[in-house]
Amino acid sequence: MNQPIMEIICVGNELLIGKTLNTNAQWLAKRVTTLGIAVERITVVGDEVDKIADVIQEALRRKPKFITTTGGLGPTFDDKTLQGIAKALNRKLEVDEKALEMVKEKYDTYFKEGKIEKVELTPPRVKMATLPKGAEPLPNPVGTAPGVKLDVEGTFLIALPGVPREMEAIFEESVAPLLKKAGKVMFFETSIHADGIMESTLAPLIDRVMHDNPYVYIKSHPKGEERKPHIEVHFSTTAKNSKTAKNRLGKAIIQLSELVQKNGGKIRVLKKKPSSV
Repeated sequence: MNQPIMEIICVGNELLIGKTLNTNAQWLAKRVTTLGIAVERITVVGDEVDKIADVIQEALRRKPKFITTTGGLGPTFDDKTLQGIAKALNRKLEVDEKALEMVKEKYDTYFKEGKIEKVELTPPRVKMATLPKGAEPLPNPVGTAPGVKLDVEGTFLIALPGVPREMEAIFEESVAPLLKKAGKVMFFETSIHADGIMESTLAPLIDRVMHDNPYVYIKSHPKGEERKPHIEVHFSTTAKNSKTAKNRLGKAIIQLSELVQKNGGKIRVLKKKPSSV
């Protein structure tokens, strides 16, 4: 079943040196998958315009339906994502009046709340409203820097802030509805636990079940020790409705359970039913 494709590009030197855990990539991948979009690549790149432009051009050549960047939209000198996007697309950067009004409204609010002494659109603040030509600003419900959306020859290029709360808020308000229209299927998942069977013994059994159930993906996650194996087995599928998904997952679980038991293992089915987010 063909699914729309997304590539995720995370921008920030702090990610490359291990200072910051890349929770944005994990959150986005999970959320995007539940909306029926397949994530094919996650790339991390530093705060350099040329390198940002390079990875965006590489992604565009693969023609995914969506490319989403996180990080680098703020007012500081090292926030260079929009410069990288502009260079990748060979477009000029220009102050977007709609984006500028979004930024101004935020600082008006901060002034009324007593967080700043006066409303002033300084160059760093105007920088957050300086977008590649033709870009559409996306409202930021919890922060200052707007998100950005461009349509590049059929690929939606979406730039989100790196602050997790801001990234998630813009995604839910402006990006998720776009993905729901594109995604023709939903993602469903469930898990069981296998005890008393080593992962090396379990692996060929999983391969066999996946071969017999081509729309089901199965992944083992060891939780115990080698001498006392305890493995979570995660099942997932994409389908147009929950009935189809549950039938697929149920068939695969039964088959794997029988094989595990034949090989001396024990299966514990979790109470959690197959679910989609």
